[in-house]
Amino acid sequence: MTINNIYLMKVDTETLHKIAHLARLEVRPEEEAALLNSLNSVLDWMEQLNEVDTTGVEPLTHLSELDDEHVLRDDVVANQLPREQALANAPAHDEQFFKVTKVL
Repeated sequence: MTINNIYLMKVDTETLHKIAHLARLEVRPEEEAALLNSLNSVLDWMEQLNEVDTTGVEPLTHLSELDDEHVLRDDVVANQLPREQALANAPAHDEQFFKVTKVL
């Protein structure tokens, strides 16, 4: 099956494990059947979209007309939390900053 020249396939257990690995998800054996069913039902739905005649339909670029206007508001500082109060909620901090683990 194809959608815009993209070939869809049925998801098997091996593919499910690859997807889970890429998404850094742990899939328990008892969850596999339900996940396979869900993923394949999404692909079946996508296959149904292939049957829709979209001749003359312009591609959608925004979900509403407001998005076309790029409605923005001014960035105004309001309701600031005092530093001492914010640091009091932190699991680790020094006198001025939150301490977090290094992320590379």
